[in-house]
Amino acid sequence: MPSVKIVQTERPNARQFMEKALEFCAAARQQLDMERYDAALLLAVHAGISGADAACIGLGGRRSADPDHLRAADLLAATGRNAPAFVEQANKLRALIGQKNRVEYEDKRATVKDARDAVARCERLVTWAREELIKARLVGAAL
Repeated sequence: MPSVKIVQTERPNARQFMEKALEFCAAARQQLDMERYDAALLLAVHAGISGADAACIGLGGRRSADPDHLRAADLLAATGRNAPAFVEQANKLRALIGQKNRVEYEDKRATVKDARDAVARCERLVTWAREELIKARLVGAAL
């Protein structure tokens, strides 16, 4: 794993990051429904990053503070000791971040297909992270 700038974070703080992830994910879905594809995609990316942060905090007591968002994906995989489920989720995050760079920093607009894909990825990643936090008894099923 490349060197990742990390911040030690108390495990109970995972809840706040999960709440942000859920909020961003719901907003991404709303923007998709309103045909605001750039906004939907970028909110989906932020949902994915917050979801990964929540999992890393809850399961490992740390999160990425690296300006390169791809390092958050590396840390997520490492938090799960590169178990297949963690690598799969880290790859979802990498795909989201790849879309972010194209839409946010280049002269490209998100298509309906891009936005749908991003929202679906963030929903799966955030759901997975939430389930991991429930298993770790850091959040309740009501969250």
